[in-house]
Amino acid sequence: MEPKKMNYLKTFLLGFGFFGVSVIWSVYNAFVPLILDERFGLHAGFISFIMVLDNIAALLIQPSLGVFSDRLRSPIGRRLPFIVVGAPLAAAAFGVIPFAQVLPLFIFSCITLLLAMAFWRTPVVALMPDITPSEQRSPANGVINLMGGLGTVLATLIGGPLYNINPAYPFFLAAGLVILAALLVLIFIREPKEYIAAKLHLADKAEGSQMENKVFKNLSNVFTQEEKSPMFILLAILFWFIAYNSLDTFFTLFGVNHLGLTGGDSAFQISYIGLSFMLMAIPAGLLARKFKRKNVIIAGIFVMIITIVLMYFIPGSVLTTKFASLMGSGFYILSIILIVAGFGWAMINVNSLPMVVDMTDDEHIGTYTGLYYFFSQLAATIGPVLFGWTIQLAGNDYRLMMVIAPLFFILAFFMMRGVKRGEMKSVSSAPESSV
Repeated sequence: MEPKKMNYLKTFLLGFGFFGVSVIWSVYNAFVPLILDERFGLHAGFISFIMVLDNIAALLIQPSLGVFSDRLRSPIGRRLPFIVVGAPLAAAAFGVIPFAQVLPLFIFSCITLLLAMAFWRTPVVALMPDITPSEQRSPANGVINLMGGLGTVLATLIGGPLYNINPAYPFFLAAGLVILAALLVLIFIREPKEYIAAKLHLADKAEGSQMENKVFKNLSNVFTQEEKSPMFILLAILFWFIAYNSLDTFFTLFGVNHLGLTGGDSAFQISYIGLSFMLMAIPAGLLARKFKRKNVIIAGIFVMIITIVLMYFIPGSVLTTKFASLMGSGFYILSIILIVAGFGWAMINVNSLPMVVDMTDDEHIGTYTGLYYFFSQLAATIGPVLFGWTIQLAGNDYRLMMVIAPLFFILAFFMMRGVKRGEMKSVSSAPESSV
C-alpha cells in the first residue's frame, strides 16, 4: 500500500492548538516566579511548590481525559469538544492572575487556569496522530512544535519588554492569543469521520464508570508487559522533563539572581531557545525519517548536557558579554548557548510523542498520549520542587540547577538505550479524515 502524504496546511492549522498551549505556559513559567518573588517575597522552595500545582492537576486529570477522549463521540468529534470548553476558561483565568494582590487569590487564579489547561491539552495534542499516518508523524510533530516554538518566542520576545512596561501586559497578550488559536483550530480542523456521531456516546456505560481504574491499568501494563520499550521511553520522558521543566521554571530567577539581568531581559533570553526550537522543529522530524527517531533523540540529549554544563562552568560575567541589543534586551554569549540548547531540545521533543503513539494502535492514541503527559507532568511536579528546595537550602544559589539537570539527562540517555520500538511504521493505518 502506498503511504498517504501529510497535509502540511492542515497540520500547520492544527499547530495553532499547541501554539496556544505554549503561549500560556511560556508566560506562566517566565513571569509567575518573578511575581511570587517580587510581589509576595517567596523563596525558591515555596515558589517551586506553587509552580507545580498545575502539574499535579495535569498529572491527575490528563491521563483520564486521554482515555475519555478516545471513547467520546460528538457531532464535532472526540477531541474538539475539550477545546471548546477549556480554551476560553483558561484565557479568562489567565487574565485575572496579574491583578491578584493577595496570595490566596493569586493561587486560586492559578488553580483555575491549570484545571482549564489540563482539560484540553491532551485532546488537542492527540489530534495530530488522529489525522496523520504513522510514517509522517515525526515531520508532522515537527510542524506542531514549530508552532509551539512560535508561541514561546512571541510570549517571551514580546512579553519580556511588555513586562517591563506593565507586568499585566504579557498575560493579556497570552489570553488573547490562546482564544485566537483555539478559534482557528475549531474553524479549520475536522476530525476523522469514524469518530464523529450525531450524539454524545460512550462505548460502554459500565466501563465509563471505571475510567480511573482503566488509567491505572494502562500504567500497570506498561511496566509489566514482556517488551519493555514503552516503559523505557516513558521513563526517559520522565527524566528529561525533570531537567528541562526545572530549568524553565527557574531560569528567569537564575538570570536575575546569578547573572544580574532584569526580569524582562532574563525572560527575553528564553525567546532564543524558542526561536531555535522553532527553526529546528521541522528538520528534527525529517532527520528522524533518515536516521531514526531514537538516534536523533539521543543526539539531542547530548546537546542539552553540553550546553547546560557550559552555563555552569562559564562565569556569569562572561555569559553576559553583550554583542548587540534587541528590543531593550541583550544578545549575549548566554544567548548563543541557549540557541544551541533549543536545537537539542527540538531533536528530543519533536520525536518523543510519535515514538510513544506508534507503540499502540489508532484506537488508543489518546490513551498513550495521556500516558505521555502523565510522565511529563509527573516530571514537572517532581523537578521544580527538587530543584527549588536544593537551591533554597544552598542559600539561593541558582547556579546549582546547572549541576542537577545534566544528571537527569544522563539517566534519560540510559533509558533510551533500552527502547527497541516506536520508529515509523511503513504502512499507514491512519483513519480517513475530512477537512
